[in-house]
Amino acid sequence: MNYTLSDKYFARGRDFFGIKYPIISGAMTWVSDPALVAAVSNNGGLGCLAGGNTPVAILEKQIEETRALTDKPFALNLITIAPLYKEHLELMKKVKLPFVIFAGGIPGKDDIQTVKDTGATVLCFASTDSIAERMIRYGAQALILEGMEAGGHVGHVTLTILLQQVLFRVKEVPVFVAGGIATGKMCAHLLLMGAAGVQLGTRFAVAAESNAHPKFKEKFIRANARDAVSTPQFDSRLPVVAVRALRNQGHDEFARLQLELIKKLDEGQMHRQEAQMKVEEFWMGALRRAVVDGDVLRGSLMAGQSVGLVDKIQPVKTIIEELVAEIEQELQTIKAELNR
Repeated sequence: MNYTLSDKYFARGRDFFGIKYPIISGAMTWVSDPALVAAVSNNGGLGCLAGGNTPVAILEKQIEETRALTDKPFALNLITIAPLYKEHLELMKKVKLPFVIFAGGIPGKDDIQTVKDTGATVLCFASTDSIAERMIRYGAQALILEGMEAGGHVGHVTLTILLQQVLFRVKEVPVFVAGGIATGKMCAHLLLMGAAGVQLGTRFAVAAESNAHPKFKEKFIRANARDAVSTPQFDSRLPVVAVRALRNQGHDEFARLQLELIKKLDEGQMHRQEAQMKVEEFWMGALRRAVVDGDVLRGSLMAGQSVGLVDKIQPVKTIIEELVAEIEQELQTIKAELNR
């Protein structure tokens, strides 16, 4: 197939990253390891290594492993609410990565500058229009606009609203789009709307190169979109960054944990900061149980609503080739329709 139309719409994101296709593989803790990241980058996309709360020495080793597996650009995702976040920031001065993505919360202006001073290009997630504006003021060189349809830690605004509030208005930096995306046809329309590229997570989570447990992948393949639900917050004293995952026993246990922590706050048995740490520790442990151990009952099955569009395990190469072919086909279809 001749990819003349898609090449035109790939240009801004392609040139920004220096890659073939502006298709980002979302960083997924315990899933986005060197093998998966390298597979995405080697096939023309941008692989993203998940920083999570990985011990610094291990994270440095993973960066080295990724570099040994690919000579193409890749990114590292830094979780601002992770207990080891500050240590990860320090590591950036040593490893000198081409791209760093801040996620999980709002990074400080000084943190963004610290990473930029290492020579890295900084991207920041935005789940609301106000966060998007602040990240640009703080020095972000690109945004990843993420709707609540996404998996993992998410905001509360749908992608359709964010497209109108942010994508249609922001011109000063490239805007990449994430949340509920699984098909090339959808990617084509987002590119036409002005997106510099797209990010997919859930579809890459079940890629052949993903190290996720077979039971984890099987749950994804059998799930419907409505099975991926967002966690509630019960008390403003215990702010919870919503997490979207497949509902199971672990999801219900998290609700009970919040109620227990709130009770301890009421009784003065626990400080707010300690309670917040317990919340994050729950998700770190629960996610590992699901991805690594295959505990799909009590572990965290973080998935976006696009899980309803995922029905098979495919190699990364096939996933990217299908997306690009579908993008071109949809652009050609639209062009033909407009010329009728």
